Amino acid sequence: MAWFVEFLAKYPELTLFLVISIGYAIGGVKVGGFGLGPVTGSLFAGIFVGQFAHVPISGMAKSFLFLLFLFGIGYSVGPQFMQALKRDGLKPVLLAIVCCVTGLFTAIAVAKVLGLDAGFAAGLLSGALTESPAMGTATEAISMLPLPEAERARLIAHIAVADAVCYVFGAVGVILFCSVAGPKLLGIDLKAEALALERELGITRASPGTASTWRRFEARCYRVPADAQIVGLRVAEAEAQFAEQRIFIQRIRRAGEILEASADLPLAAGDIVAISGRREVIVDFVGPRAQEIEDRELLDIPITSMDVLLTRRDLAGRRVDEAAKMDWARSLYLRAVTRGGLALPLSPGLVLERGDILRVVGPEPVVARAASQIGAVVAPIFTTDFVVLGLAIFLGGLAGVLISFPIGDMKISLSTSVGTLLAGLIVGHMRTRFPLFGRIPDGAVALMTALGLAAFVAMTGLHAGPVFVAALAEAGIGLLFGGMVVTLVPMFVGLYFGRYVLRMNPILILGGLAGAQTMTAAMAAVQDRSGSPVAVLGYTPAVPFGHILLTTWGTVIVGVIAG
Repeated sequence: MAWFVEFLAKYPELTLFLVISIGYAIGGVKVGGFGLGPVTGSLFAGIFVGQFAHVPISGMAKSFLFLLFLFGIGYSVGPQFMQALKRDGLKPVLLAIVCCVTGLFTAIAVAKVLGLDAGFAAGLLSGALTESPAMGTATEAISMLPLPEAERARLIAHIAVADAVCYVFGAVGVILFCSVAGPKLLGIDLKAEALALERELGITRASPGTASTWRRFEARCYRVPADAQIVGLRVAEAEAQFAEQRIFIQRIRRAGEILEASADLPLAAGDIVAISGRREVIVDFVGPRAQEIEDRELLDIPITSMDVLLTRRDLAGRRVDEAAKMDWARSLYLRAVTRGGLALPLSPGLVLERGDILRVVGPEPVVARAASQIGAVVAPIFTTDFVVLGLAIFLGGLAGVLISFPIGDMKISLSTSVGTLLAGLIVGHMRTRFPLFGRIPDGAVALMTALGLAAFVAMTGLHAGPVFVAALAEAGIGLLFGGMVVTLVPMFVGLYFGRYVLRMNPILILGGLAGAQTMTAAMAAVQDRSGSPVAVLGYTPAVPFGHILLTTWGTVIVGVIAG
């Protein structure tokens, strides 16, 4: 065993990969539907290995990985950040700000009552508010304190100890509050409330195991009977009668000849028409006596599907049903809308925003024309713009060092960590205006965020391992109960602030609370118990602000407690 411990200490780079592997294995284990996740799993794995192996940690490698993670997070949420400040997104944003500020003041108050040092206080905040990146900003802040090196190392180790103690209840507490306690306090039935919100938004809920008809369209051929209501009408006039149902005539066979369905072409009895739309509506369109025809040549229409990034200012802010009435939307069908990596429930009342990714389907020329009116086609990319990536992190870090803000009698630097996060946010937002700027493949962003944070936290755990037991004894049981207070107070304040001040829909309040704590699992729990995806509409505007504020609080709480 001694040789293995010596091996771990001699080759810290290999030890780090081992810890990450163990961390992901621990994080993947779920009990009652709850799991620690890979980041917290890596922290516990690092602490465990650090108990018996004193593994040297490279400060530069730690900072490098953490900055990559922060830039990736900012880059991911950038497209939604500014749009969240507009229209209906403002209420969840205000909810997130109130929750985050309440969490900060509660953490400071608890830390002072318990007499915690800056390290324990920062870990209390990062664990109880489930924002592991705050460990990184706190670490940087402690590294800048005018203290002996040994004292700074001790305080940094305390961050990991407190985070490990407080995180489990932090995560479980938010999940249970949003999905169980919150609805009871509001006096609502989650399923009934979600169904009412869906109806208000115009969402048609499908039965279990079936697909929504809003997205399910097909093309079929029918012979137009003499008594059909569309006989004698021009194509545009016939389609206008079923505008809400989005029925489109694609092509017409007349006297053996195939004609393209131009808007002013009149329809005649005996025409064979290729129609796209929902089947039950198509029958109403051509009449119940219409004969369905098998005409492969007429239906041989090249169809394509495309993901398009919404960048056009004149389209942003419009509802789906408003966009559907535009000339370029004829024969175009919307299959999905993704915002911040999360699929939104489709409804006619859904408001489109810059940075949304729209999946559209239709004839090739139609889709190509629509893409030019929506924004930029999201084509697969395989190379990273390292010029923008490297320069943005450098400039963001530089700004973080130069910019400071007063807290009482102190001046606290923004820090390279927060500067890098903001740089990623700016680059991500700029992509909604200049789609070819700073392109990074989704897989690369996922690697930056997943590996960057897991490796950083694993190294933090390895550093804390040798002193974990002694530090835990020093903090005492009060740290655990203090973490519970820090977790729950922002939830209660946010719940009633959203209900009585902002007057938000209860489902959107619960989604907003999950977003404020950046706890996707809590949003998923609300969706599961409500049987509806609509909670995501409260989550997506709130989560970018949750990430930014909670990450910044790591710097702030160190400055306040150490001062």
